[in-house]
Amino acid sequence: MRAMSDSSKSKPRAGFFRRLRDKLTGGPGLIGSLNLAGRKLDAELEEELETELLMSDIGIEATEAVLDGLRKRLGKSQISDDDAIRLALRDSIADMLGKHAQPLRIEREHRPFVILVVGVNGSGKTTTIGKLARIFREQGHSVMLAAGDTYRAAAIEQLQVWGDRNDVPVVAQQPGADPAAVVYDAFESARARGIDVLLADTAGRLQNKAGLMDELAKVVRVAGRLDPSAPHEKLLVLDAGLGQNAVNQAVEFDAAIGLTGIVMTKLDGGGKGGVLISIASKLDVPFRFIGVGEAIEDLDVFDADQFAAALVGVDQADRNE
Repeated sequence: MRAMSDSSKSKPRAGFFRRLRDKLTGGPGLIGSLNLAGRKLDAELEEELETELLMSDIGIEATEAVLDGLRKRLGKSQISDDDAIRLALRDSIADMLGKHAQPLRIEREHRPFVILVVGVNGSGKTTTIGKLARIFREQGHSVMLAAGDTYRAAAIEQLQVWGDRNDVPVVAQQPGADPAAVVYDAFESARARGIDVLLADTAGRLQNKAGLMDELAKVVRVAGRLDPSAPHEKLLVLDAGLGQNAVNQAVEFDAAIGLTGIVMTKLDGGGKGGVLISIASKLDVPFRFIGVGEAIEDLDVFDADQFAAALVGVDQADRNE
């Protein structure tokens, strides 16, 4: 797993945590409006917490892991106030997510550094590519885009718009062209021009369509012909609003191509965010970025402590280690 070498680039920008917390706790929050004051972590409270966690898209296995973390921190006989339980819940979730918080590093020895971006229709994949292009340019990298979603003319046009916005070149062919050929051409062009980062779009595939998954695997193989280590990042974009369906997508894409990173988008669209905890319990894949809106500043580096604090609705500082 890769980690950013410059710590100044590995933390979310100032203000992002506040926006994330506002989006995730604009409603009742992760554990709803439970009255926790003066209660023991007994069977009754555990059952209530379990219900709230499951309703937040966390999933059965991950919910049990969260509750186990609470038991270790609080003990069944300890009477706790509301803050103590929420802080323990924050710490339990942060510990589960911590090893997945692996910010993406652009490795200079690979030029171009090829990022293959995958995901189903409507996940925010092409928009995420545009935002990533802006982030990488701000970090000082030269960027090129490859319009590998050749099934929809609108996808090609949308990527070209993002290319214009970010002042980066876009390699595209006619709708219906072989996606692997587009990525191959873009790779050769990027290498010839000394481009640092190649972001390659792909068709919005349904994870249960074997033919489309096979095609995606072909794109991976073709990239490997030009550089045996490419694609250097296979990045899945997920819609937080899909709940447990997002978990299924992550599992299927990982089985097909071996994911190296995940971006969770649309945390402003009603998704409770708990699905990331469920994914963490099933896959050993880094979480690279999260998105909380349409603006360019609404996509930022994933931080486990801040995410857990935002889910629970408490301060992210002063974690109990």
